[in-house]
Amino acid sequence: MVPLASLSLQLPSLRMQALEAGPADGPLVLLLHGFPELSESWREVLPVLGAAGFRAVAPDLRGYGGTDRPRYGYDLGTLAADIYQLARHLQPDRPAHIVGHDWGGIIAYHLAAHHPEVVDRLVVINAPHPEVMTRRLWKPDQLARAWYMFFFQLPWLPERILSKNGGERVPQLIRRALVDPTSVSDERLKPYAENFSKPEAARAAIDYYRHALRDALKPWHLRQRRNGYPRIRAPFLLIWAEEDIVLGRELTHDLEPWFEQPPRVRYLSNVGHFATLEAPEQVSALLLEFLGRTAPRPTLHVPTDSAPLG
Repeated sequence: MVPLASLSLQLPSLRMQALEAGPADGPLVLLLHGFPELSESWREVLPVLGAAGFRAVAPDLRGYGGTDRPRYGYDLGTLAADIYQLARHLQPDRPAHIVGHDWGGIIAYHLAAHHPEVVDRLVVINAPHPEVMTRRLWKPDQLARAWYMFFFQLPWLPERILSKNGGERVPQLIRRALVDPTSVSDERLKPYAENFSKPEAARAAIDYYRHALRDALKPWHLRQRRNGYPRIRAPFLLIWAEEDIVLGRELTHDLEPWFEQPPRVRYLSNVGHFATLEAPEQVSALLLEFLGRTAPRPTLHVPTDSAPLG
């Protein structure tokens, strides 16, 4: 088993804490977690990538875990700039492979669209492309699933609820989104509760949603949408856990207009939203296959019209 190391990196924008596995001179893979997670979510994936020769680094995103928690800077542009700086700091002369789940996936899309020079290959896990999400969010079924995004717009109340009693609601939220709630131990989820037990940490995580909705309604953003979201030129793989209780499978359709190369989609059957926690072996195998390494193939439900990886 490849050991994990802890990194503390001083970037121009903030100090970032991360977990790392693999050789320092290996191709860089950045693994970006979602809400309400931490770099811990990649604990089982990191050693697999490291053993295959990659330098795999999973940071705590801005406001999470051991990374700095400034009062401001939770808009998507700043969040993507953090990862741009991280990629350049760790591997100045080559683009990195970027992998993101949930909010990490949204940041990954933005980085690949606006800073293609730092992205070699792009993998997103259960996060819809921003244009697809915007077009489908207002449909009644998706709107009902995404009610919490609007609840998070309230001042102070959401963070107070999430931080109450040592952050005990956070493991409950994660378990509710798993197909098998017993598949992840209490000990495994303890760091997430501890992180959210701090009201300021809960506030930072919720501010991602506050900025996203408010920015979407600003005139400059509406003008940008009319001009079109930049097409992503990096080879792209979307991994989609089919039992996602918030994001419907329809969000994986109609991706072609937003990519210069045909997007690939792989579906994980009987897996919920937190695929890196519930099915890390399957996620790892798909990553290695797409990034150019070999690994035993898991048993997956793959649509017959899906393009081969490579």
